Amino acid sequence: MCGRVRVYTISWANALTGARCVNIIDRGMNETVKDYRRWDVPHPIPYQGSKRNLAPLILSYFPSHVSRLVEPFSGSAAISLAVAYRGLADRFLINDAHEPVIDLWRDIIDNPEGLATKYRKLWQAQLGREREYYDSVRKKFNETHRPEFFLYLLARCVKAAIRYNGSGEFNNSPDNRRKGAHPDTMRQRIVGASSLLQGRAEVASRDYRDVLADCNSRDLVYMDPPYQGVCRSRDNRYCPKIDHWEFCDSLAALNDKGCMYVVSYDGRTGEKTYGEPLPNHLDLVHIEVHAGRSTQATLLGRNHDTYESLYLSPALANAKSRTKIPVDYALAAP
Repeated sequence: MCGRVRVYTISWANALTGARCVNIIDRGMNETVKDYRRWDVPHPIPYQGSKRNLAPLILSYFPSHVSRLVEPFSGSAAISLAVAYRGLADRFLINDAHEPVIDLWRDIIDNPEGLATKYRKLWQAQLGREREYYDSVRKKFNETHRPEFFLYLLARCVKAAIRYNGSGEFNNSPDNRRKGAHPDTMRQRIVGASSLLQGRAEVASRDYRDVLADCNSRDLVYMDPPYQGVCRSRDNRYCPKIDHWEFCDSLAALNDKGCMYVVSYDGRTGEKTYGEPLPNHLDLVHIEVHAGRSTQATLLGRNHDTYESLYLSPALANAKSRTKIPVDYALAAP
């Protein structure tokens, strides 16, 4: 199988009963996996592009247990939280190049009650002057980068998207339709995430290449790097610039060490493909996940579906070869 990529297409649809299903299609193979489940995993950080809803599907390709799960591009750490909830790893490395994200994770894990109290005070102080108050908190965050300010902004900003201007200042606008998660709900999420990760997780803000260089065959690495399709110099979204071919070199080095890894990487909408695919010489299993109708295309009057790419490393594919690829779990209902 050297030098080629095996491609599977996964789609979901409503059955006649209304139950959602996953269809796996590969050269005539057609399995239907029923019983979608939504896992009760606490997610304290609202985050655009989070893999929360896809986590059950992604975890279906993981081994039954690993020593450590490594997320070099953690963001909201949706996969780490799901793995901890399912008891699939002993330890975790939550890494992100964006330091405010990691500072927030430190507070979530080590100071959950303190962070929840600070969020409650911010949330209550906004009432009756939501827009004015959001702007004042945004200004304070740009001056101090304090975690509670960042959490409040993410809870209230449009699409929970991290956006900065050319001066490096957070500049996303508030979603004026909502006030952010209620303090009671946010506390439950923060405390729940802390209980899953405290004493088991290391948090860091390092270059992903250094993180991968330290990984070994006992680790499982999940990577959700900034997608090529949105990280351009003209784009105001937070995106550490990642060279495609340098990233491929890092994956090749993981292959040489026999490391197991999964990569979520770009995809396509209708006939439009975002970014370059990962090359054949890496010998990956490429799975296309049908993520549903494109919201942006619908707004433009187009009927396009979105597919996200999931890649499995050779070491992981070999470890899973005794079970049918895919799946063990169904895709969570969006």
